[in-house]
Amino acid sequence: MPEQPPYLRIADELRQRVAEHVWEPGDRLPSRAQIGQEYDVGENVVRRAQELLISQGVLEGRAGSGTYVAEPRQRVRVVRSMAREQRDGSPFRADMKAVGRQGDWESRTDAKVPPPTEIAARLGIAEGELCVRTAYEFLANGRPVQLSTSWEPYDLTAGTLVVLPEGGPHAGAGVVNRMAAIGIIVSHAVEQPEPRTATAEEASLLGIQKAALVTHIRRTYYSDQGRPVETADIVVPVSLCEIVYEIPINR
Repeated sequence: MPEQPPYLRIADELRQRVAEHVWEPGDRLPSRAQIGQEYDVGENVVRRAQELLISQGVLEGRAGSGTYVAEPRQRVRVVRSMAREQRDGSPFRADMKAVGRQGDWESRTDAKVPPPTEIAARLGIAEGELCVRTAYEFLANGRPVQLSTSWEPYDLTAGTLVVLPEGGPHAGAGVVNRMAAIGIIVSHAVEQPEPRTATAEEASLLGIQKAALVTHIRRTYYSDQGRPVETADIVVPVSLCEIVYEIPINR
């Protein structure tokens, strides 16, 4: 019988420590050098063992801080629905409240940014035309569970009170309500979800393993005149969230 790879043996040892409450949820593990010295293995072996346990939800990595025993985390239900987008308040906060969590987000907006070629095509604008770009990090009880990067044509909202999605009197109101405030009726949205693995930056922001599965949703809002008014790339980690689509039926 082939000998068990060293990283699997170390993973079993670390998992056993967690199971026996030697390390409690939230505890920071010793450094890889310390663990390697204790078990007489190299740091790369410890790294592979920790990455395996992170992918299994036993541990979690925190960029610049170390590796910790993961707190028990219930998967968050993320509901995708045009009807929910039109309600007052934030659908994300409503989703979090439904599972007993506090929903919030952090954002950073850059105005007058030329978009990548793909984004320009999705917005139906020429390359080089300016956009307003906003990067979001959505939080449940202060912990990241979803990322989104939104793009809006600058000429659509320039000079209005809604030019900054998270600034002014309509801050945080969402695309549908913000556009309505300047007389643009959003009639529908198109979403294209696909699975892929997280990038290094996404994994760092979400506190997940680099190779962890995520759902990448390309979403575009359209006005009743057929013009794209906003497009976004939404990244939802499979280990933290389940996606549910709510489909209205017209009668």
